[in-house]
Amino acid sequence: METEKIIKVITNIFEGADERDWKKVKASFADDVLLDYYSMSGNPTSVLTSNDIITAWKDFLPGFDITHHHVTRFIVEQSNGIAKAHFFGKADHFIDGESWTVEGTYDLELTVSGDDYAKVTKFKFNLQKQSGDTGLPQKAVANVSKK
Repeated sequence: METEKIIKVITNIFEGADERDWKKVKASFADDVLLDYYSMSGNPTSVLTSNDIITAWKDFLPGFDITHHHVTRFIVEQSNGIAKAHFFGKADHFIDGESWTVEGTYDLELTVSGDDYAKVTKFKFNLQKQSGDTGLPQKAVANVSKK
């Protein structure tokens, strides 16, 4: 599969999250995904269904007025039906004019089959830094619970 198509599968996750287009996000995930946000949350790595991941994001991201994820500097390697992607990401989150920014790298694995099929099976975020109002995540959760 062409590297550009693999990158598009990945960017659809971030674009879909910002657009709150959960079908777009789900289309890029395998049914089960090894999710690792340990460097940011301290929670252990675990295998979740794509539906569980999307439910968690639905309970968080809509609490912000807007989010913007920017992913860049992709390095993609493919071998035996597996693609590995490493890239940089920056996510800006806004509520009432306040912002919280998270930066780091991602390591993803995808199953690849044919020219038009790739699904993310492993999703790891490696936190480098965060800035701004680090209390905004709690505000976002509270905002979602009010809806």
